[in-house]
Formats: sequence, structure tokens, C-alpha cells
Amino acid sequence: MIGRGILLAGLAASVLAGCAGGGGGSPRRPAPAPGAPRGSIVMVPQVMAPAGLEGVIGSPAAALTRRFGSPRIDLAEGDARKLQFGGPSCVLDIYLYPLAAGAEPTATHVAARIRQGGAPADPGACIREVERGKEAR
Repeated sequence: MIGRGILLAGLAASVLAGCAGGGGGSPRRPAPAPGAPRGSIVMVPQVMAPAGLEGVIGSPAAALTRRFGSPRIDLAEGDARKLQFGGPSCVLDIYLYPLAAGAEPTATHVAARIRQGGAPADPGACIREVERGKEAR
């Protein structure tokens, strides 16, 4: 009787293991359709009006790192890039996108927020704060 119980428990465990995805490798996914080469199709982003953001909007990453120092975050996804800089009380996110196929990504959007709580902050004030922080280092 005990032997039969152990046999049934082992059988049940085998069935459950199969349901958990333990057998047979990963499911096949269809191969992506051949498309245009990377960088040949560009979705042109809407560029923020530079009022108060002069020298940031339209700048490439190299100019931004010279101006603000090393970014806390430098994240690339496809042709897009995000640089994040921090001041004592604010966080500045600068988003860079290419404006034409094969072009170097440039800053098209800026977002600023208060470090504590994440409430929106004035981007121009945050830019000045990050610049002062770089000068103090």
C-alpha cells in the first residue's frame, strides 16, 4: 500500500513538472520579418521650444556632458538616448533623438523633477542648479 502511494506521488510530481515548463525547451517564435536596416527609418520627434533651455535643446551628448559633467544615467535604446543629471534638489532628464536617418542624436526634450517626491520642477532652474553643482566639484 505504501509503495503504491509513493508511486502515485512520483507520477503526480512528473505530470506537474511537465506543466511547469520543464520539458522540451522554449517555444518557437516566428523569425522577425526582414525589414529596413537599423537607422534608415526615423520617426522625427517633436522638439521642445528652447525658451529657457538654450544650449540644451539641439545639443549632442558630448556637449551636454561637457556642460553638466558625467551623467548619473546614460541609457541608450535603439537610436534614442537618455542622460540624467542630478542637482542637490532636482533631477534633470535629457532625451536625445536623431532628427534624420544616420544623424547624431541631439537633445529634443527636457524633464525636471524635485529629488524628494518627484514633483515636476522648472527645467531652467534645474539646469542652473546642475551647472552650479558641476562647478562646485
